[in-house]
Amino acid sequence: MDQITQDQAPNAARNQDAVRLSFMSPVSDSSPGRTRRGGPYRGWLDPVGRSRTPGSPSGCTFTCVSAKKTALTVLSAALLAPAVLMASASAPVRAAPTPPPAADGKGQLPKAPDAPAPPPSMSTVGGARLGQPGTQVNPLPGAPALPANLSGRSWIVADAETGEVLAAHNAHWRLPPASTLKMLFADTVLPGLPKDQVHHVTDQDMDGVGPGSSLVGVKEDHDYTVHDLWLGVFLRSGNDAVHVLSAMNGGIDKTVKDMQAHAEELQALDTHVVSPDGYDAPEQVSSAYDLTLIARSGLQKQDFREYCGTAEAKFPGRQEAGRPREYFEIQNTNRLMTGAGGIAPYKGIAGVKNGNTTMAGSTFTGAAQRGDKKLLVTVMNPDNGGLNGVYEETAQLFDWGFAAAGKVKPVGELVPPKSADATPLGSPATSHEKGRPAAGAEASGGGGLGTALGIAGGALALLAGGAFAVNRRWPHGRRGPGGGTDG
Repeated sequence: MDQITQDQAPNAARNQDAVRLSFMSPVSDSSPGRTRRGGPYRGWLDPVGRSRTPGSPSGCTFTCVSAKKTALTVLSAALLAPAVLMASASAPVRAAPTPPPAADGKGQLPKAPDAPAPPPSMSTVGGARLGQPGTQVNPLPGAPALPANLSGRSWIVADAETGEVLAAHNAHWRLPPASTLKMLFADTVLPGLPKDQVHHVTDQDMDGVGPGSSLVGVKEDHDYTVHDLWLGVFLRSGNDAVHVLSAMNGGIDKTVKDMQAHAEELQALDTHVVSPDGYDAPEQVSSAYDLTLIARSGLQKQDFREYCGTAEAKFPGRQEAGRPREYFEIQNTNRLMTGAGGIAPYKGIAGVKNGNTTMAGSTFTGAAQRGDKKLLVTVMNPDNGGLNGVYEETAQLFDWGFAAAGKVKPVGELVPPKSADATPLGSPATSHEKGRPAAGAEASGGGGLGTALGIAGGALALLAGGAFAVNRRWPHGRRGPGGGTDG
């Protein structure tokens, strides 16, 4: 099987043992840290340590990294670049002769293979327009034009509150999801595991972690809280953390079945789960529509919002008897949140999850707010822009969606879960910590289901104090699969 590169992790993540050791620097400062949620942070973090003092709460502590550290990292890279270029220029270049391409017998050069085409018809969950190939949009007078040169094979822009789909492109095309599937994993498993539960990792817990996986650095024979492991899942897209949490949930097979059942409950019927971490596997697929449904469900959970909206955190390192536990710093791989890779942080971004594998290309689902408008955008496998393309196209679609609010007719809707009608009106979202109601959960008027959708990050955290609640309504109308059939 070909080796797979996932989630734009550093090169150390290519080797499981290497990554577990490479970030584990000694710790020196035992003062409490603090969470940093979304904002203009750039660059990968250097390993820094913060020990946990005896009696302090279990779970990961957080810290802000100073602008000086970031500036020094950038300056060092700038100083080193000329030397690297000079060394490269001094080496002789011997280009091999390029053979002429074969002709087709009529003097014509062969054409490049065409990009795969979407199916002629797809699922109509959410509306008939969403089952049609190509771009679907209903502009009203004064509506802005969609961004030019979008290259994603599939994308969708939806209102996070009303569920209205403002525009879509091949919304139900079943494609490999990469680590965006971790949103379904979290939405399925997170409510059942108390965040302060401690787990001792065994060799068996780590069985089946695929070669080339993105890793956070979980090590056998070490203890981790559930809170630690979820930070590893959301920030570093750690397949090692996914496998440990799956073991705590009853094993990989049970977790896959649980995820599939939850997808069906959400009416995410394009989704077929094979591996809980999104690692490439035959027949493992989802769609831009499904991933957006899943993100919308996850964002109703307080802890899901916390994890996907955290920009950097501390993760437990080496554990030795008689010595304080070491910690190293991890940063979210969501470049629209951190500004890594030369991408400008998107104002108001709240997450949710990115992915990248050989089969899937780059995938991303994001949530953001501007004013009182909250949007969800999913982009799958853009052809342009390299690793940054998925973020650039997501940002363009966010900009369009905010500008187009009230100026387009919806082309479909995000359907509610099958059980939504049976749920009492105004039931709050809950935290997986002691079944506590989510902060700010409140009932919604107008016949909708009141839930909390706290979105924080970037400049929004400064305005809203890190989280806020909205009345999120299920779309009105039919409660079946969007009035259509799953194609």
